[in-house]
Amino acid sequence: QVQLVESGGGLVQAGGSLRLSCAASGRTFSSDSMAWFRQTPGKEREFVAAISWRGSTGYADSVKGRFTIFSANAKNTVYLQMNSLKPEDTAVYYCAVRLPGGGEYDYWGQGTQVTVSS
Repeated sequence: QVQLVESGGGLVQAGGSLRLSCAASGRTFSSDSMAWFRQTPGKEREFVAAISWRGSTGYADSVKGRFTIFSANAKNTVYLQMNSLKPEDTAVYYCAVRLPGGGEYDYWGQGTQVTVSS
């Protein structure tokens, strides 16, 4: 049973930093891609950042240069370092896993709230 548990969310002032963590269990993730998404009320969930099994990364334009995704322990933990936070970064942040050969993301965490005050 794959489980993803996010942590590290909270309230921060604009310009501040937070580091989100995603603890993954239930399989070996070294061949999987992992990602962070976010969602605000009334809007669709949007892509934030991803890291492939090779370690290559990709970011949404809105966070490029401010956020960094990285992993540890053969991707059993995936982090999202968020710097220079803006009020528009306020959202629930979700961790997700895509299995090899998959198109959509297969597993999702429950999310962690990030609130950035102005």
